[in-house]
Amino acid sequence: MIKISQRVQIADNELEWQFIRSSGAGGQHLNKVSTAAQLIFDIRQSSLPEFYQQRLLAMADHRITKSGKIIIKCQASRSQDANRQTALEQFIALVASVGHTAKKRVATKPTKTSQRRRVDSKKQRGATKALRQKQF
Repeated sequence: MIKISQRVQIADNELEWQFIRSSGAGGQHLNKVSTAAQLIFDIRQSSLPEFYQQRLLAMADHRITKSGKIIIKCQASRSQDANRQTALEQFIALVASVGHTAKKRVATKPTKTSQRRRVDSKKQRGATKALRQKQF
């Protein structure tokens, strides 16, 4: 089981892993070893709570496809296991991020004193600039 939060867990068999060859320069080792890890997770077919599914599908992230799949590719390391671990950490962070709701902002008004201070500083700045002008 993969633990996302205190109440949310995902079974290991819901994740699909593919190991592919990494791109970029690397020489002979790179051409014969599949070290890049690609994690595929179908949001709609998962056991995630409905709240998480809806928030993930509404999220604007390049790793979430229009068909409702999360695809995370990691090729940072030369080790397949390290790439797999990094991809899993990125997946957990992505899914956990939709579980947090931002506090609602409460609009406030500036106090009379702060308004007065602002106007006074503007007047002082204007007076300083007026002294720089040529006197006729």
